[in-house]
Amino acid sequence: MIDASIQDSALAQDLIEEVVTNPNIFVKWWNSIAWEEIVGLFISKGITLIFLLLIFFALKRLSNYVLHRTFEKQILTKHITQNRATTIYKIAENGLRYLLFFFLTYGVLSIMGVPIATLVAGAGLAGLAISLGAQQFINDIVNGFFIILESQFDVGDHVVIGGIDGTVVNVGLRTTQIKSFDGTLHFLPNHTITTISNLSRNDMRAMIDILLYPDTDFDTVDQVIHAVNERIVPEHPEIVKGPNVVGITDKGNGQLAYRVVFYTLNGQQFTIQNLFLGSYRSALLEAGIQIPAMPYTAPKA
Repeated sequence: MIDASIQDSALAQDLIEEVVTNPNIFVKWWNSIAWEEIVGLFISKGITLIFLLLIFFALKRLSNYVLHRTFEKQILTKHITQNRATTIYKIAENGLRYLLFFFLTYGVLSIMGVPIATLVAGAGLAGLAISLGAQQFINDIVNGFFIILESQFDVGDHVVIGGIDGTVVNVGLRTTQIKSFDGTLHFLPNHTITTISNLSRNDMRAMIDILLYPDTDFDTVDQVIHAVNERIVPEHPEIVKGPNVVGITDKGNGQLAYRVVFYTLNGQQFTIQNLFLGSYRSALLEAGIQIPAMPYTAPKA
């Protein structure tokens, strides 16, 4: 036991002497590092990156300005609708943004010394493995291209797509955004868009049915309706056709209605329908015509 203790003490003493006699091992390693070259490399690459970012943001602002002025000129000279121009503008803006970010990424990797050729070769091999997963992405772009090419809908159009009813707020290369009337924003991948009901392309119909009792004085009703039309229709240029006074129609179950049909600019049909329905009802009530409060079933004779 005494001999083992003496050996341990000897080893500890040798270790202490080694550290004491060679205190400059770490200092030699630290001094062997070429700090001037490293700091110079960081400064040069940092300045290059800052310069690249400045060029990127300058090109981004310049391209957006040129794109905006170009589309303004096209609207004035080629008589393109505002919705159509906005749609094409957003597509061009997205494509330009992707292109600029691609070149920015390429420039940053090149400055950092990343072997781009090796990455491209590796991406080619990896692309074979993920080609099946990329099919939907490619389908999104292809379908989005045909949506724009065929002008199936534009930004601002009222559409119904797959049960979603709302206004188109953005058309992108991969997705289309539709905002419902309750404020919900829907993101639809373009490859899922199949059947489209566009409610904003043609003049829209506003049909008004006023329920009446069978014993109503229909001559008085006819006079009141025509008087309201003569007074209000000239105040609404959004009415492009009509009013077409159909007159008495049979709603079934013994119910009768007085029908008037308008055709309006798209998006204005509900406003016109509500306006004239209220005006007709008020005028008929003032003329002493009784109007059912709700659908009714006429008594059988």
